[in-house]
Amino acid sequence: MSKHTSRIPRPPRAKQRLPRSFKDLTPSKAFNPRTFFREMVWKALLTPRTGVHKQPEFPKLTHGQVALTWIGHASFLIQFTDLNVLIDPNFANWLFLLKRIKRSGLRIEDLPPVDLVLLTHAHFDHFHKPTLRKLPHPKIGVMPWGMGDLARDLGFERIIELDWWESFQHGDYKVTLTPCKHWGARMLRDAHRGYGGFVLEHQGRKIYHAGDSAYFDGFKQIGKHFAPEIALLPIGAYRPESFRNVHMGPDEAIKVFHDVSAKWFVPMHYGTFRLSFEDMDEPPRWLRELAATHGISQCIRMLEEGIPEIF
Repeated sequence: MSKHTSRIPRPPRAKQRLPRSFKDLTPSKAFNPRTFFREMVWKALLTPRTGVHKQPEFPKLTHGQVALTWIGHASFLIQFTDLNVLIDPNFANWLFLLKRIKRSGLRIEDLPPVDLVLLTHAHFDHFHKPTLRKLPHPKIGVMPWGMGDLARDLGFERIIELDWWESFQHGDYKVTLTPCKHWGARMLRDAHRGYGGFVLEHQGRKIYHAGDSAYFDGFKQIGKHFAPEIALLPIGAYRPESFRNVHMGPDEAIKVFHDVSAKWFVPMHYGTFRLSFEDMDEPPRWLRELAATHGISQCIRMLEEGIPEIF
């Protein structure tokens, strides 16, 4: 038995202001085509790809335990005793000219059967069609409004589109789409596509994946309604400063961690693709420094790609 629920009042969605070009996305003196190519394409081409695909050893779980495996970038495998969930799966070595700097933590053929796929928005690094086509018989795909046409013919048995604060419930689990500060267009003109994060509730656990987002006050509302135990938060792609219109750094991610009242902070969206101008190793290093200053080092769970961790 599956159904939609809408238990949380939903305010009107803000109108998306789409960037008209890459220059509009990064309106700073740091940007010009030559700089963009040097920083995000050429430097990546010269950087040797690191990391190894691990043969996963998925743990035997008891009811109420959850195992998280970071695949890389914003991609996670979340496992319960009776549910396997993928979020924003991406196993690509290339996104057009953008090179993957660190290999995925495991191979796509080593995934367990996939019950549920959550897709936060249509950008190519989060909604990767070649990966989705190769998934082992994914049953249900849940995504924001306006994305269903992109998911057709990708192997899903069922496609669910949600609005902000709307939930999908199937059996014993529930998924809610939460707001974020980003944009959802796959191309520069398809302004009808949605974007957001997800709260997954199952076996008494609440896991929050923020998707792509800049910092905004809506995180406090997410904390008020859900207080998720585990928060998967992006910490990369924040330089030049104008990138913070749509992304956040470790400093703002720590604010989000407090806003949503989480117990565990799992960082993501760093170290895989070169999507901005900061050094690839800067986000985790800066996060560790800030966590020590704020006295929350014990709350940070930095996962190694391909290694399941039990929470």
